[in-house]
Amino acid sequence: MNQPVLKVVSITKRFGATVALSHLDLDIHAGEVVALMGANGAGKSTLVKIVSGVYGPDSGSLSLRGEPFAPSSPQHAKRLGVATVHQSIADAVVPTLSIADNLLLDRLCDGASAWRATPAARVDAARPLAQRVGLDMDLSAPLHTLSLAGQQLVTLARALAGNPSLLILDEPTASLSAPEAERLFALIERLRADGAAILLVSHRLGDLRRIADRVSVMRDGRIVADLRAPINFDAAIETMIGHALPADRTALRPGSASGNALFSVRGLKSTPTSIPFDFDLEEGEIVAMAGPVGGGKSRLARVIFGEARAVEGDMQLIGKPWRPRSPADAIRAGVYLAGEDRWRSSLFPDSVPFASIAGTLSFPFLSRWYRRGFVRRETECSAARDAIAAFGVRCTGPDDRLSRLSGGNQQKVVLARWHTEPAKLLLLDEPFQGVDAGARADIVALLRKHAAGRATLVFVSDLEEAFEIADRVVHFDRGTTLDRPAPADSISSVALPPS
Repeated sequence: MNQPVLKVVSITKRFGATVALSHLDLDIHAGEVVALMGANGAGKSTLVKIVSGVYGPDSGSLSLRGEPFAPSSPQHAKRLGVATVHQSIADAVVPTLSIADNLLLDRLCDGASAWRATPAARVDAARPLAQRVGLDMDLSAPLHTLSLAGQQLVTLARALAGNPSLLILDEPTASLSAPEAERLFALIERLRADGAAILLVSHRLGDLRRIADRVSVMRDGRIVADLRAPINFDAAIETMIGHALPADRTALRPGSASGNALFSVRGLKSTPTSIPFDFDLEEGEIVAMAGPVGGGKSRLARVIFGEARAVEGDMQLIGKPWRPRSPADAIRAGVYLAGEDRWRSSLFPDSVPFASIAGTLSFPFLSRWYRRGFVRRETECSAARDAIAAFGVRCTGPDDRLSRLSGGNQQKVVLARWHTEPAKLLLLDEPFQGVDAGARADIVALLRKHAAGRATLVFVSDLEEAFEIADRVVHFDRGTTLDRPAPADSISSVALPPS
């Protein structure tokens, strides 16, 4: 083949005693989509950050289009022709600015550009970028009026503004509905046809089957397999995690529910346009509410958690009216929510002094653990060590910063937080975002292990995830449950078969 667009030669990167990358080699050619697979902690995020200019390698070299490539920052990397769409949307947008200004953010922040255009002129300049990814809306509106999916498309459009030689996509469909994801894949195919090189990081096998020309499998900081289409994904997963997954990952044991309704809703409307619905969730039961992105699942989770208000209807928790005035009310009552966007809902930025694993785990329970107002470090660290061991978090200890962990290990910390104190009702909104197949199986096992004595309600858009974790799957869309006959490509409320 011709000279690769990106060539990585013997890259090594250490963080203290942790070797994140070890003599890693990788080539990506023009007109090729290379998918990067690896268990959480395998080094995928570190590799992406080195190529995108966030980190520098300790040793080894990179070249771009045959020239030495050593970007000093993400902005420098973008100027040289490498654009990255990171998984954490919050790190890439300014919610209070307009959609147009977010599309033009690189230009606005570039000191070399004398950008003095009026708001109307900026909207005109941003419109071609928006149209490229199918964003058809009022670009003068504040970005925070967009859904997560819309914000993700804005970051993608901005990355494409400079027609990069290499486009890096880190979990690009995590916040997209099926039609939006298909639109993204069509765009990727056009970019590939135009000769762009694309590095795709995704834990969704459907994404990889749909678009990848080649899969490079990472393990322990190295590329251990390079598979070309047609790709044997069972073999790829076995190589990735070092063992095969169970043959049947969806058949669950029957009889997990207690017969006692722990949480109930009657005539609930979470939005003015939704249809009222009734629902019961039993003690010991794990129920998945599955439906498309934008179907109202996250809104319902926030209503139950006291972060939003229902339009009408009643909720009951353990036989008593449930009307939380705030998330603090919910937490005091043992109702916990792990939100869809972990950085927005659960984790602290590095600028916060207590943005460690220990500080993250203890924060919701400070008033309960330290009634006199003084945090006891030994208590906090002891609880963190227990949680790290229970959830298999790969880290060096309780004082590790969350930004240093892989996406999957960050998610394990989020879930571990809500197991440090007993829950009556545990709400999990897209709990497997950015989690590889092996870690997902571990998390499912942990959630089922601790399911007794509480009810667990999981909100997911991926049907494979719904059937993997739940005793019962309920189709939820447009703010209501759909217990009438569902289309063939959908699901209705069903109980899973016994194993």
